[in-house]
Amino acid sequence: MSLPPAKLSSGRSFFEGCAWFQGKGWRRQGREKAAAAMASRPVRFPEIDDELRKIIDANMDEVPARKRAREAFKDIQLGIDHILFKTPCDGLKMEESYEVNSRGLEIFTKSWLPKSSSPKAVVCFCHGYGDTCTFFVEGIARKLASSGYGFFAMDYPGYGLSEGLHGYIPSFDRLVDDVIEHYSKVKEKPEFRTLPSFLFGESLGGAVALKVHLKQPNAWNGAILVAPMCKIADDMTPPWLVTQILIGVANLLPKHKLVPQKDLAEAAFRDPKNRKLAAYNVIAYKDKPRLKTALEMLRTTQEIERRLEEVSLPLLILHGEADIVTDPSVSKTLHEKACCSDKKLKLYKDAYHALLEGEPDEMIIQVFNDIISWLDERSRETNSC
Repeated sequence: MSLPPAKLSSGRSFFEGCAWFQGKGWRRQGREKAAAAMASRPVRFPEIDDELRKIIDANMDEVPARKRAREAFKDIQLGIDHILFKTPCDGLKMEESYEVNSRGLEIFTKSWLPKSSSPKAVVCFCHGYGDTCTFFVEGIARKLASSGYGFFAMDYPGYGLSEGLHGYIPSFDRLVDDVIEHYSKVKEKPEFRTLPSFLFGESLGGAVALKVHLKQPNAWNGAILVAPMCKIADDMTPPWLVTQILIGVANLLPKHKLVPQKDLAEAAFRDPKNRKLAAYNVIAYKDKPRLKTALEMLRTTQEIERRLEEVSLPLLILHGEADIVTDPSVSKTLHEKACCSDKKLKLYKDAYHALLEGEPDEMIIQVFNDIISWLDERSRETNSC
């Protein structure tokens, strides 16, 4: 028996997966052509036995099953042939923990710190839709921590190893409050209190990071947004009637998985080898999106679109020019409308959506160099004040 086709599992946003937002008349011809070219391809893991396959094929709606799958599969994950996992971690201090937050939910958190020196700054990561901070994020964290940064991550409630129904966002505002609560505790620790702090959001995590900033306008020294989902492109916005139907059905059946979804790994990962490796993210949410989650995502992006002019912190926005998952023109709009003077937009020729996971190695290295250079410059400026 083979596993399901590799789904979009690292830093991806919600709307690219919904057929409602991909239908005729709502997408550009090029997007439709790309979607039509996608084919479901069974993924096999020749290195696992039948017992392990049963664990990762189990229903992962509840967190105990996700914890079992991660524990059983983590050594295989970290041993895959991907540039993210080739950064040595001998000089890093890594710590995992579970913390019960103020809403009584057990949240999985992880940190990566340089062992031999104090960190230059605190970087707080916001992962994408369906994702977890236990797979590709591990490699991103190693790279930044090896460059001298304290890197902190958490799984949102209902995602990865955090408590909650898998893939369910009953309130995006509460999710953002959970993120603020955890990262505020990190920043308040004596060893980090005087350090500059930066948000780092990927795809849907870009929306989370922007919402965190809008709720805490003076709390952060900057934000890195990689292919952010900060508004829905005009050609992807559903008609008013479809939106009203979504609202009505979501109120009746909030947890139901009724929104169709296509396999879009091929659209997000340009490098064929890296595209296959996306399947190893075994605890990512790969099922049809839940209705309430869909509604919360729509409302959130509409709010952010209305408030782009309020974005006031230093920004580094990175986007692939060939991204058909989140529209690069949306990042251009954010860059134009944000009221901050310190803002930089970097577009990468021919690059797809997964800039840090799905590109050829040379492009991934270039993106990391751009991120670290930007962080180094702003960390020096802040620390010299």
